[in-house]
Amino acid sequence: MAESFDLIVLGSGPGGYVAAIRASQLGLKTAIVERELLGGICLNWGCIPTKALLRSSEIYHYMQHAKDYGLIADKISADLGAVVQRSRGVAKQLNQGVTHLMKKNKIAVFMGTGKLTGKGKLSVTAADGKTTELSAKNIIVATGARARELPFAKSDGKRIWTYRHALTPSEMPSKLLVIGSGAIGIEFASFYKDMGADVTVVEMLDRLVPVEDADVSAFLEKQLKKQGMTIITGAGVDKLDVKANGVTAAIKGKDGKIISAEFSHVIVAIGIVPNTESIGLEELGVKTERGHIVTDGACRTNVEGLWAIGDVTAPPWLAHKASHEGVIAVEAITGGHPHAMDPKNIPGCTYCRPQIASVGLTEAKAREAGYEVKVGQFPFIGNGKAIALGEAEGFIKTVFDAKTGELLGAHMIGAEVTELIQGYTVGKTGELTEAELMETVFPHPTLSEMMHESVLAAYGRALHI
Repeated sequence: MAESFDLIVLGSGPGGYVAAIRASQLGLKTAIVERELLGGICLNWGCIPTKALLRSSEIYHYMQHAKDYGLIADKISADLGAVVQRSRGVAKQLNQGVTHLMKKNKIAVFMGTGKLTGKGKLSVTAADGKTTELSAKNIIVATGARARELPFAKSDGKRIWTYRHALTPSEMPSKLLVIGSGAIGIEFASFYKDMGADVTVVEMLDRLVPVEDADVSAFLEKQLKKQGMTIITGAGVDKLDVKANGVTAAIKGKDGKIISAEFSHVIVAIGIVPNTESIGLEELGVKTERGHIVTDGACRTNVEGLWAIGDVTAPPWLAHKASHEGVIAVEAITGGHPHAMDPKNIPGCTYCRPQIASVGLTEAKAREAGYEVKVGQFPFIGNGKAIALGEAEGFIKTVFDAKTGELLGAHMIGAEVTELIQGYTVGKTGELTEAELMETVFPHPTLSEMMHESVLAAYGRALHI
């Protein structure tokens, strides 16, 4: 006989485990099903361990430039194995933290592969083949996504890597090709470049980080080239010929010409594929688009009692979006009326060097939407704290509706902007206008002062440029 719960969550990533915790807080008897590691991809193989790697490469970069700060550091070297070991240790610590949170909140954990077997029914097959039947009035699907592979060159973990291989490299690449310049591709390009690899990035679209504002893309390309990276945009990789000691890549440029180049390793970062296969969606008639589950503003699917959150649904595919969706879904399940997720209020962060952060519409998207805009921009070189930090490269850009003063978007590139962006996110969520932002007092000396100056600049009132 099936074990009964009020709610079952399929998948324990940042969407799934947060949904389970919120359900427990609201008094639901809750179960969570996970086939690999509690915390999912983000915690174990994505967001967290990559940031640990990037922290190591950032410190290595500073050590190599100690002289710029009046310091002496001789015979600097890096131990890639130790760097990776630290990263895995950080992931393990947080995995244990999620395990503790499940126990603390009295959430039943079932390790194994879950499959929907009917409305309100789910089976879990453990590693030893034993199957457990579960039932619940409501089920949340939070199965996430995996890396998209090149159809003509599957990853092998030796020469062709996905992000998982890049997180635990068996050796340091000497000459690395990164295919794709989204957040994952650019972060790994930045890490391996700072660690000493010769890095080439190939992007199919006409600019790097194409979801970002065009000014940010242009500045990033300039900075990465200054660091010594090779950047090829408007180009694709037609073929990868894997050999014992390297990979030959056929790169087709904007002009249609194909060049051949040799690399020691290749990282494929061309997007994700939702984990929707073989979990029983088809049998239940769950509606999908391009493999992603279709949901309404409260994360309901077209099947009663079935909900979906995170990367298995529509973009943006971000951990914090998944977590917030988990809360929305559970509060709707328990009879609440949560606000629907507004994609324009979800910040995005890329932790390369220099960092990138944004929220809302780009300038181009705002104009395309028919807005008359006021745009402000303030450079890091005009900020005292940035100069004192030795981080004077970057800018903050704000886009306002000229008619109403609504903040439409904010876009940043430079040191620690991933921490600054939340100020604008709060402003957008709270529907603040330029007037409230101008009247807000920002502490001195801080990088956050540039946020104030960018708003002032949009209205011709900047003080320090």
